[in-house]
Amino acid sequence: MRVDINGIGLNVQVGGEGPDVLLVHGYPDTHACWRHQVAALNAAGYRTIAPDLLGFGASDKPAGLENYELDRHLGDLLTVLDRLGADRAHLVGHDWGSALVQLLATIAPERVISLACLSVGHPAALAAAGWRQREKSWYMLLFQFTGVAERWLSQNDFRNLREMLADHPDREEIVDRMRCPEALTAALAIYRTGVRPETLVAPPLDLPPIQAPTLGVWSTRDRFLTEEAMIGTADHIAGSWRYERLEGVGHWMQLEAPGRVNALLLAHLVDSAR
Repeated sequence: MRVDINGIGLNVQVGGEGPDVLLVHGYPDTHACWRHQVAALNAAGYRTIAPDLLGFGASDKPAGLENYELDRHLGDLLTVLDRLGADRAHLVGHDWGSALVQLLATIAPERVISLACLSVGHPAALAAAGWRQREKSWYMLLFQFTGVAERWLSQNDFRNLREMLADHPDREEIVDRMRCPEALTAALAIYRTGVRPETLVAPPLDLPPIQAPTLGVWSTRDRFLTEEAMIGTADHIAGSWRYERLEGVGHWMQLEAPGRVNALLLAHLVDSAR
């Protein structure tokens, strides 16, 4: 379905019936990265709400970075929930989606039943994770350079993008999608608004603790994130906290190990509803 917000449209996949689960993807994905979770959650009696974030997939790609500020993404997610009559929902996010659902849980705790963070931990934990995490995050600075990043990713038939996505099951589909210059630039906008260069040396955001029961999942073959950046999330959770470590799995865990991820999510949703 399409959700229009002030004339700008978001593509949202909705399926199943029951308690609501909002699934938020990261870079460079779309709602399709949740296909294995959607099937399992629908079968277990949940309604899934999986949007394409603005700038991704079939959602609109307006020009101008002002359209991609993080508060705009948060407002979009709340509006999607409102339009679908979801007063409260379980929130599940991966990569940038994990950062967004954590921010959503801090600004609208009354809308959140539970929280599940895949790969990416709390923003303050990421900032405090040290030099090894900064080394892994090198590309975030490169992505700030408009035109330069697009050229680096796309040159030699997208060789560098393919190398970044070496363990992504949908790599070739993503490359085909990014052949559209509009899509390539729009997808990078979340880095250009969310991790501007000054944030790399500024104190971390002073956010209120997350009140919802929270699950954090990190995978040992993640090439972009350290375990410390997820474990440190515990310091920012006022509700219950559970950490799970997936051995032998890469960054896109929900696609690479869907059975293991689904089992963790379903157990977390059941426990959180008690």
